[in-house]
This record gives sequence, C-alpha cells and structure tokens, in this order.
Amino acid sequence: MQEPVKAGLLGLGTVGRGVYKILRDNAANITRKVGAPVQISRVLVRDTAKKREVEIEPALLTDNIDDILDDPEIGVVVEVIGGIHPALDYVLAALERGKSVVTANKDMIALHGKELYAAAAAGGVDLLFEGSVAGGIPVIRPLKQCLAANRIQTVMGIINGTTNYMLTRMTREGCSFEHALQDAREKGYAEADPAADVEGVDAARKLAILASIAFNSRITVHDVYVEGITRITARDIAYARELNYVIKLLGIAKETADGVEVRVHPTFIPVGHPLAAVNDVFNAIFIRGDAVGETMFYGRGAGEMPTGSAVAADLMDAARNRLHHVPGLISCTCFEQKPLKPTGLVESKYYVRLQVADRPGVLASIAYAFGDKEVSLASVLQKHTDGEKAEIVLVTHRVREQNFQDALRLVERLSSVDEVSNFIRVEEEI
Repeated sequence: MQEPVKAGLLGLGTVGRGVYKILRDNAANITRKVGAPVQISRVLVRDTAKKREVEIEPALLTDNIDDILDDPEIGVVVEVIGGIHPALDYVLAALERGKSVVTANKDMIALHGKELYAAAAAGGVDLLFEGSVAGGIPVIRPLKQCLAANRIQTVMGIINGTTNYMLTRMTREGCSFEHALQDAREKGYAEADPAADVEGVDAARKLAILASIAFNSRITVHDVYVEGITRITARDIAYARELNYVIKLLGIAKETADGVEVRVHPTFIPVGHPLAAVNDVFNAIFIRGDAVGETMFYGRGAGEMPTGSAVAADLMDAARNRLHHVPGLISCTCFEQKPLKPTGLVESKYYVRLQVADRPGVLASIAYAFGDKEVSLASVLQKHTDGEKAEIVLVTHRVREQNFQDALRLVERLSSVDEVSNFIRVEEEI
C-alpha cells in the first residue's frame, strides 16, 4: 500500500463537515479506490477553540494558513470557505506551491476561473471544482469527460434549490412570494439576505461555469442575462397552470448561429417537460449533444453530504493523479473565443399579463401595437373584470426579444392599458 496522500482542508462549515465525515466513514473503500489512504492532515478554521458539530482531533485544527501552505507533505488543498477573499488568495498560493486544489466555490470559479487555471497549469497541478455547481449532482465531470466527444447544443437547468423550493410551494399551495420566502428561511433553505438566490445571481454564476465548459469558450457571470423571481405572483402561477405550464427559474445556455446565449430568468415550461417535475430543493440539468441526444442529471443541489460527496470525489481524483504523477490531465477547456448572442436577438414566446379598461376595441388596439413590431399573438385569456377594469393574459408566438420589448413599450403607452403586470418567457423546446 502506498503512503497516504495528505490534504489540507480550508473550512469546517457545512460542506467541510461533510467532506471530513465522508473521508472518515468511507476510509477503507476510498483507500481501495485511490490506491492509498487519503488523509486530512490539517484543517484551517477561524477559531480553534470553537465547539464543533463533528468529532475531530484538536491537533488537526489551525488558524494559520501557512501551516498548510508551507507543509511539503500536503499535496492537495480542499477549499470550502466560500466567497472570494481570502479564499482566492489561499488557493492561488496553494497552486503556486505545487499543491492541487479542490474547491466548491462557485463565486471564485465564475469570476476568476481563467486566473486559477493559469496558476494550476504553471504549477503542473489539478484544479477540480465539481462541487461548485449543483451540489452532489455530477455534471462538470460528465461535460469535461463523458460528453467530451459531443458538440453541446443546449444546457438548461434548475440550478438554485432555494428558488425551486419557493416556486414549488407557490405552485402547490397558491401562496405568495413573501410567504414562500419566509418558509424557505424557516427551513434553512434561504439566507437572512436571500438576494443572490431570488434575484438569480447564484444561478447565473453556476450557468457561467457550465456554459464555459459546454461551449469551450470563456463565459463570465457578467455575460449572463439575469432576472429573478421577485415579480412572480400567485396569479402568474395560476395562469401557468391553466395554460398547461409550470414556472421555473431556469438557467439556459445555447449555441446558435448568432453566437452563444446565456440567460437566467423565470420561465414557463410545458408540464410534460422533464424539468417540470423537478420540485422542492432538487436541481436538474438538461443537456443536449449532437451525438448523445438528450440527457438529464438530477439530484440534491446543495447541503452538507451532497456537496461533500462531490468534493470528496474530486479529492480522490487529485490524490490518484498525484500517486501516478499525472496531475493536470484535464485542464482548462476554454480554448475557443465564441461570440455572445446579443440579448435583443434571443427568440422566445412570451406570457404577458395586463390590466386594461373593460371596453370595446381595447384588445384590438393591443393586438395592433404588438403587430406593429411584428409580434403575433398565439392566445388570449380574459378572466377577471369588475365592469370597468379587466385583466388580460396574452401568449405570443416566438419572437425576438428586441421586437417584444419595443411592442411592450407601445402597449404601455396606450390610454386603455393601466398596467403591464408581468411578462415571462416561454420555453417549449425539449
């Protein structure tokens, strides 16, 4: 049996505990699979005296990063601190010292992936980050390896568990956004400040990572068009049901003739779509490749053990590569520079909910305004009226974003239209 591969663990929070437990509880199995024991030899924490939720030898704990960076026996650093600083500084220092790095830090990868990969290549070591997207669901490794022979055409998924839980509650129970958010907070699914989740930023970071790998082109979080779920109401949920759709916050990335489109926004999807049945805190990523066709990855997208599973598996890979002296076998795959498709050229169908005057000719004037910008209507619903005001719901045919937005501005200026209450994109392709 080979000598143990020693690792330094940065952080002993939710994910760090999961990694430590998995390595401890599955040690014999992991040893056989790697070909040598994988040991956590030091753990960086802020307070070494703090009571821990996992049994750990006090001698392993340190509050000094140099105890890990300067230890020549530590060959792999596992970063599960989160955030950008000091995590980025620690990871770059580890790579520069010839230590492979495993991380679950989506913020750091989405913003600084190019810099990190350059440091890993210079150091001749691994940079692995399966846990950064969709928790325990294997998707980064399949994109880089199992589906590598494909030209990926579409990556589309539910990649934020908090918003999926909230939309599930709103769909099942008809409750408000505020009520669903409070419930998510009480269950520990939403942070005290949920902005990154409900405004779509968390999903945008993950989509930037997936799209970069899928299309072999550097895509940053700043390239992603983002809308959150804060405008979704119980009425929109009810109309979606009536129209045979479900509302989900989707990350959508496609390679088209006009460039790569990357967007995160609430979406109407047909009830028969594979993603429509993904509920609660579960995540799912739907991928279409030219050779494999359609495939979907489903599971728990966050949490101590699911994310710990992905991180521990990456650690096993890094350990195995060091044993066989082959680190960096699969490096950065962003070897092309593909153009981004302008948001105005992205095509979709749209659901629109309007408050209008309840009198003859109103619908005709709205249809004319849409038609003036080459937006045709597929269906119209009028359910609620008090004799003076009415609520109208429209679904358009497929149209360019720019045409739709131009038409919407015309509609908003009509004297018979009191309010454009909401509009939501409709994605019907499977």
